[in-house]
Order: sequence, then structure tokens, then C-alpha cells
Amino acid sequence: MRRLPMSLLRVLWVATAMFASGSALAASCAWPDWDHFRQNTVSADGRVIDASTPEQVTVSEGQAYALFFALVANDRATFDRLLNWTQNNLAQGDLTQHLPAWHWGRREAKPGDTTPSWGVLDSNPASDADIWIAYTLLEAGRLWHERSYTALGTVLARSIVAKETAMLPGLGRTVLPGPVGFHPQDDAWRLNPSYVPLQVMHHLASALPEQPEWKAMLDSSAKLVTGTAPHGYSPDWVIYRSGKGFGPDEATKAESAYNAIRVYLWAGMLAADAPGRAAALDAFRPLADFVAAHGFPPERVDTQTGTPGSNAGNAGFSVAVAPYLAALGRSDLAQAQVQRSRSLATQSPLGYYSQVLVLFGLGYLDGLYRFDADGAVVPAWTSTCPAPR
Repeated sequence: MRRLPMSLLRVLWVATAMFASGSALAASCAWPDWDHFRQNTVSADGRVIDASTPEQVTVSEGQAYALFFALVANDRATFDRLLNWTQNNLAQGDLTQHLPAWHWGRREAKPGDTTPSWGVLDSNPASDADIWIAYTLLEAGRLWHERSYTALGTVLARSIVAKETAMLPGLGRTVLPGPVGFHPQDDAWRLNPSYVPLQVMHHLASALPEQPEWKAMLDSSAKLVTGTAPHGYSPDWVIYRSGKGFGPDEATKAESAYNAIRVYLWAGMLAADAPGRAAALDAFRPLADFVAAHGFPPERVDTQTGTPGSNAGNAGFSVAVAPYLAALGRSDLAQAQVQRSRSLATQSPLGYYSQVLVLFGLGYLDGLYRFDADGAVVPAWTSTCPAPR
């Protein structure tokens, strides 16, 4: 029997290994923004660090977003480091038993301490992070053909249902921002529209038919997103009252700011044929009108009057609204916001939050990923990489 040359055997072995990891044809696509973020914001052991804070904090949201970006980049090594750090430091070593704490960092020194200690600063989980982690694990299992990710995502999704949702009269099963602190009165719940990206909720509902609560939560999430912006601006926080529906959150003065900017981002990235897309886009047209008139998104808005404050949103705000403007067919406005974001980034370094908004917004606009009508993520590395910009 004739033997194959060693050079050909090596080629076949590499091809087989790439296929097994789900990365046949394209090992990865060039993504300089992710490379910069990974090198400058993610520690060697997989912690996303917000260097702008004295405590050098890590939040579960940052870990969740970075996991998603690592999947989009086909960067499984970083994905595993992020997942391991999250599990070991935020979930007491076991994500199947514990939802991740939302806040970790340098603890305040106690009398007699000679060195700072590090650990959980607030153990309450945050459902926005938990939902993104569960979604990304399920998608990583599908795209990388790894059952352990699928199993962990499924268990985590079940924990979210059990610990971070409630039956709200007149609204149904609804995502709460966390297990503790969001039911201030017997007839009132505090909710956050930016915590429930509709494409993510849609995919969890379809991917987990054995957990029918996700279908119910998709319905309540759509109402939360589109029913809380009376003047075209999403609030950071909202109060839902039994028998009265949605109303302003007095604690935050019904303000639209650093939470709500994500609502427009999520809406802009819905697939063209996604259910509910038209309603989501229509809900925020006054924001697009403001950007067209002023050249920037406002940093803060009174959602009860629709009155913007005097300050312009930062670079992250501009790139976050760009996909929404593009979805409305205003590619001119979208491109202008991308250019504004890049210009501001050259003037001063972007903070952690602006960086993740840039990764979401520019990664989407540059074609590195998209969502299909079912909410599944479609990374470019699964087909053809886009040309570098």
C-alpha cells in the first residue's frame, strides 16, 4: 500500500483539527479592535478590567460581552480563559450552582492589612450579564461543536428563570435586573429595557423549548423595550406597577443615559426579517431626528418630556447609535457617527464601556457578525471574512 507523503499528512491533520474546532476555511477574521481590547483590557488569566475605577473592578457584564466577542473572533483560547475566570471568581467555582456576582475588585483595606485584598464587592448577580453568558455559551456550543458549553448554557438559563424572573400581573413572566433589590413594593417592580436584547431573548426562546418561560419572557421583553419610550427615548430604568403598567423611575428621574444607549444598539442589530423589528425601530425615531439635527446623540434625556440635556454623548454613544441609524436607512448619519467616534477616540483613550460599545457597533457594521431572524449569531469566520476597513 502506498503511503502518503508526510507533508500531505500534516495538511490533512491541520484541516481535520480546524474542522473539529468549528473553524474550517477561516481560522479567524482580522479584527483590530478586538485585538486591542484583548491585549489592553483583558488580563492574562481572563479578567476584563475597568482601569478607570480605583478598585480596578471587573463586572459580570464585561465578562459576558468579552465572551461574545471572543466567539465572534473565533478566539477559543481567550474564551476559555474568560469563562474559567468568571466561574472561579464570580460563581464560587461552579456556574451550574451559582449565578456570577456582578462586581469584583480591590477591597477597601482594613486596619492591619499590609497588602490589598481582591474579591467580590457585591455578590448580587446582574441578569443582563447572565443572559448574555447563557446565550453565548449556547452559541459557542453550536458553532464550536462543544457539548460542554451547550450544557452549561442550558443550566445557566434555567438558573436565570428560577432566580432572576417574576410573574408580573398583566405582563407575565418578566426578567428582573437581579435576584435582590428590584421589587421595592408589593405592587411594583424596577426593570431595565437594556437588559433584554430582543435577538438574544428570541434565540433563547427557540433554542430552549424545554424552558417555555423564555417564550413568555420574549413577549414581556418586547413590551418593555417598545412600551417605555413615550417620547422616543428609552429610559435607563422604569417602574412597572400592577394595574397601572409602566411608569417613570423616580430614583433616576426617568433619565435616558448610559444604560439606555444599548437599547438603540440592540434594536439596530436586529435582522431585517426579525419579528418585532419594525416596532423596535419606530419606537426611537425621535433619537434619529435629534442626531440628524445636531450631529451627535445626547448624553442624557428626560424621557417624560423628551427633552435632551446640554451634553453630547461620547464616542461610545455615537458608535452605539450607528447600527440603529443604518437600520433606518440613514447610512449617511450612521457613517457620520462612526467618524465622530473615531475622531473622539484619537483625542483621548476610550474607557471600558465605550470600548465594548465600539466592539459591538463597529464589529457589526464592519460585517464581522450579524444576527439571523431567529437571533442566532452568524460570525464572519463561518463563511467569508469581510475586507479590512
